Amino acid sequence: MMFANHVVIVTGAGSGMGAATARRFHEEGADVVFLGRRKEKLQEAAEGLDPDRVLIQGADVSVPSEVEDAVTATIERFGKLDTLVNNAGTATSGPFLQTSLEDWHKVMATNVEGLLHATRAALPHLLKVGGSIVNVSSVSGIGGDWNMSAYTASKGAVTNLTRSLALELGGQGVRVNAVNPSLTRSEMTESILDDADKMAKFAERIPLGRPAEPEEIADVILFLASRAARFVNGVNLPVDGGLSASNGQPPQ
Repeated sequence: MMFANHVVIVTGAGSGMGAATARRFHEEGADVVFLGRRKEKLQEAAEGLDPDRVLIQGADVSVPSEVEDAVTATIERFGKLDTLVNNAGTATSGPFLQTSLEDWHKVMATNVEGLLHATRAALPHLLKVGGSIVNVSSVSGIGGDWNMSAYTASKGAVTNLTRSLALELGGQGVRVNAVNPSLTRSEMTESILDDADKMAKFAERIPLGRPAEPEEIADVILFLASRAARFVNGVNLPVDGGLSASNGQPPQ
């Protein structure tokens, strides 16, 4: 119960890494706010948990007023905020010249501006308690991806924003870190997971030979938010089965 008396907001908590992370924080004693656009998915993700320690909060992170209202509701319900997990994200794929401006702006509005809105709304409360922020970036925020220019650009922004905020806020008692997962089971990756040829290529590049499970990413997020990581700040931590250990050359 390492997060007893701890209040956490997890964005994009309706499925995948967000749902797994929110549930893990709850298992470790935290009061948890499941935040996302689809209330029915949030309710499914929180099924079976102690209702006294859960708040379901419908909000689109790309809309500042909705995020501000969600943070206000958190403080009214639980009295404080200790950790913000910026997990909400979306992706689009295709050649750069075939990526519409609408799709580009949609990715940036969620992945970058959504993080901005949530962080700005949460920060006054995190500063009061010496809290922490854990952002969900990606291995795509460390290196480029084929035909995913908008997503890669957005995660590159998350990676460097994590570093900049860590520099600025560390001296004020708020740590900022990020996880950088590789392929992970989720709704967003179903088309890859269901494609045997693509999965064979991923298995060849990931030394552990498989995608990550959402719970495996959640465990690292909890570590970064915990007292065990109290001197960890500004880190972008690959959780990628060894993918980033490679120099890019194929197996021989």
